[in-house]
Amino acid sequence: MKTKIIKLEETSSTNDYLLSIAKTSATDDADITVVTAEKQTAGRGQGSNSWESEAGQNLLFSILVRPRRVPVVRQFILSEAGALAVRDTLRSYVGDITLKWPNDVYWKDYKISGTLIENRVRGRVLSDSILGTGININQKKFASDAPNPISLSLILGHEVTREEVLDKVVENFTMYYSMVQRGNYDEISSIYHASLYRRTGMHLFKDRRGLFKAKIERVDDDGRIILRDSAGKQRQYYFKEINFILNE
Repeated sequence: MKTKIIKLEETSSTNDYLLSIAKTSATDDADITVVTAEKQTAGRGQGSNSWESEAGQNLLFSILVRPRRVPVVRQFILSEAGALAVRDTLRSYVGDITLKWPNDVYWKDYKISGTLIENRVRGRVLSDSILGTGININQKKFASDAPNPISLSLILGHEVTREEVLDKVVENFTMYYSMVQRGNYDEISSIYHASLYRRTGMHLFKDRRGLFKAKIERVDDDGRIILRDSAGKQRQYYFKEINFILNE
């Protein structure tokens, strides 16, 4: 696969940058286009969240792919592939790395990476997908009210070369994206499920009705998480409909 990497000093958002050129022919010569930025002035997280990052300390990048043959009903497979690429990369440096549904990457109970995915649809298949990822690499202090951020350097006790981490992410994503293109959805999903944060045991959650304990049964193809509560009742949620309680 051919990969094109664009490096920027500053942009509002790497997702927005790729979105602006996705409709043009600027990326047609590449299977995977990666845009990195030293600083984002309006970096976005999921929903209304923002991503905190000191300039030059962390990895801020977005990946554009045009999968063409991925059915809309299976679009979550790209979320799984992107999360697994980051998981594999971080596991090459440290243990205890898991995936918190839908696609955050955790070290123990601390968030080290998050991804915002924006898909465009043509008919019943995806026309393109942009995965905007932030990985905390060398930042030492976090000023936002995010409850549990951590960086790779805080875990390891020394700084890490960001370019090296990016190279590994791109290599791992290329592998998983090749699996997507071959239609190996079940294999990717199986690896994703085995990597889930709190994948075993009963844990505390909160929905619009309040707190409850449940265990994770699975994540469906459309991205819904399926829980089984302490009363034996099955509960289904899309993103933002359920919160993990971190300090149980």
